[in-house]
Amino acid sequence: MGTNISYGGPNSGLQIGENRGHITAQFVQPEASLNQACLRDLRTTSPHDDKDRIEQTNGGLLIDSYRWILDNEQFRQWQDNQSSRLLWIKGDPGKGKTMLLCGIIDELTRVIGGNSNICFFFCQATDVRLNNATAVLRGLIYSLVQKQPSLLSHVRSQYDQAGKTLFEDVNAWNALSKVFNNIMNDQTLQNTYLVIDALDECTTDLPLLLDLVVQESSTHSHVKWIVSSRNWPGIQERLDTATETAPISLELNETSVSNAVRQFIRYKVYQLAEVKKYKDEIRDAVYRHLSLHSQGTFLWVALVCQDLNRTSRRHVLKKLKEFPPGLDALYGRMIDQVRTSEDAEACKRILAVMSIAYRPITLAELTALVEIPDGLSDDDEALLEIIAICGSFLTCREDVIVFVHQSAKEFLLEKARIEVFPEGHEAEHLAMFSRSLQTMLKTLRHNILDIKLVGISTEEFTQPRSNPLAAVKYACVYWVDHLLEGFYDRNIFTGLKASAFWDAYQKE
Repeated sequence: MGTNISYGGPNSGLQIGENRGHITAQFVQPEASLNQACLRDLRTTSPHDDKDRIEQTNGGLLIDSYRWILDNEQFRQWQDNQSSRLLWIKGDPGKGKTMLLCGIIDELTRVIGGNSNICFFFCQATDVRLNNATAVLRGLIYSLVQKQPSLLSHVRSQYDQAGKTLFEDVNAWNALSKVFNNIMNDQTLQNTYLVIDALDECTTDLPLLLDLVVQESSTHSHVKWIVSSRNWPGIQERLDTATETAPISLELNETSVSNAVRQFIRYKVYQLAEVKKYKDEIRDAVYRHLSLHSQGTFLWVALVCQDLNRTSRRHVLKKLKEFPPGLDALYGRMIDQVRTSEDAEACKRILAVMSIAYRPITLAELTALVEIPDGLSDDDEALLEIIAICGSFLTCREDVIVFVHQSAKEFLLEKARIEVFPEGHEAEHLAMFSRSLQTMLKTLRHNILDIKLVGISTEEFTQPRSNPLAAVKYACVYWVDHLLEGFYDRNIFTGLKASAFWDAYQKE
């Protein structure tokens, strides 16, 4: 016969049990605390924070840049027809797909957000936290359970057994797919809208993600999907297998997109004229040049205006003639500008590191990963000036360096590789590995945070003003990835003992 006594309220506190003369005690964690732990482990990034960051990086969301799609026939059919559940927005780089989806999310939230779940995820190829199918699924599930907390029970049923490894081990996709399917089949699930931007930037397991979208969109009538991507045949082949897909091609809606770009140009030129104090003739000349050469591409307009913002108004008319139409041509001009700058070598090193980094890096991490000229490593203002020279490729927000667009990274890796990687990608990966190892050896030490008491709780610990680990965070996580990428033959390490490799490294 056994007895149980609990202290501290339901589902929490100390529980004491007696079974056949043996007394056992167990501390039961409160349910709310377990839910919070599950949510923390499920979260990679916050999709809402990602959306805010993307809008801020692009200078804000202009209503006139997306208003046209709300009256588009295919969009209205998708919105009004119960059987039309999958909307696919496709277009070439720089056509404004991401900002278009940001506008749609805002509109859906305004009109039906109080009665429906509106969840979204923005894929980004330049960040390993946002460029794989498992991350997309984690992001959507995280948003769903935040919108409708009762759905967390489907995650907890698996999480309580596996813990955080549920979301990270080799079986994460399969486990999360089952959780997601259970959520979709939940009878209490409200009408739901799921939005995934930039499928083409899901660089790992994209076919798995596409198959899931097709399967789920064909099965659940109370769930509607919006996805966006470039015009990739592989994506089209899989999405075409859905029960009913409503495609919107930005190229086939050229008139609407061009009108939206003109509104965007008008807005950006007005901003420039206000800040730079343009005379009317200069303002009108800038507007005419952008309108004639934009080729219906938002990104081209944004990059040119960014450059003009750094140009004295005395030189604006001359500078306008230097901007060729087309993204690749504009990127080519930017490489020429880097080549002729006084900081050419530092710029190329930064561009090379950013092109092969596995996530955006901070200014502090940059100084540890790039061979910065003497006197600049501790001068953030000087580093920002160098990054500004790379302005058509990189931008810095809150001390984090990111690419202005995936097409910028692709240009560096494919069309400017000889300029940026004179010794090849592998050599740069090995250089990144070497610098990572050097900065870890120089920085890491026992009890680096100087904790005086053993066993101190996190609540009692006071964070130091300056984080001694800030510069080595990236190196500590990704040094081995750069080591592996640096060799053509990855089997070179088979059977190689760590000590032998360390000896070999020290001799170099």
